[in-house]
Amino acid sequence: MSNTDYETLEIVRAGAVATVWMNRPAVHNAFNETLIADLTAVCAELAGDDQVRVVVLAGRGKSFSAGADLGWMQRAGQASEADNLADARRLAEMLRALAELGKPTIARVHGAALGGGLGLAAACDMCVATPQAVFATSEVLFGIIPSAISPYVIRAIGERQAARYFLSAERMSAERAGQLGLAHEVVPAEALDQRLEELTTALLRGGPQAQAAAKQLIAVSGVRAVSDALIEETARRIARLRSGAEAREGLGAFLEKRPPSWLAG
Repeated sequence: MSNTDYETLEIVRAGAVATVWMNRPAVHNAFNETLIADLTAVCAELAGDDQVRVVVLAGRGKSFSAGADLGWMQRAGQASEADNLADARRLAEMLRALAELGKPTIARVHGAALGGGLGLAAACDMCVATPQAVFATSEVLFGIIPSAISPYVIRAIGERQAARYFLSAERMSAERAGQLGLAHEVVPAEALDQRLEELTTALLRGGPQAQAAAKQLIAVSGVRAVSDALIEETARRIARLRSGAEAREGLGAFLEKRPPSWLAG
């Protein structure tokens, strides 16, 4: 059964499993204000639906999610720090809503999972990827930082590996993502949905209250829980950079297909 109440999402329900399809294939499911709002809203909807036991997050078209929409980034570069702070808070709260959803969540990753797309994969409880999937925290190339996604990425791969990929913006293969713990499994594209069915079947054998409590247990046992203070700190850090000259130069260089000023000379 399908639900199309969301402008940027398609919700497909099959028994106790709800698949949330990001449905902006023309832009590789890149984030904008509407997608962020829709993902926040659908997390609230599914959290309150006792008929849904497992949530799968997926992307229509060639990619899972290529990160930030260029139009959204351009608007951010021209906005004030206060507007960027409000924007960053909405993104951070969306990721927390996904991470704290009281049901098991699985990211179905194919193609690009860049920037915020990688953050979505890390915020889910499980990530299954195809061998062709590509991951990156590419924000520094645009003069910004992977701030809102950082709690989930660091939780997935650890501080030491996060230092490398946050600073270098290197792209990592699905195999490398598996080695780092970002992807739990890498399976051939033709076997992806079969593997997801096997995993959801396994998840449905658990008690729903126990699974919700298990997620809370992991959160409170973590090195640093995703608190309101942490959400605010990450939002402020990205807001300061997004409204600055370096971020404008980084995005401008990308759009104009030229090296940014820090590579000139």
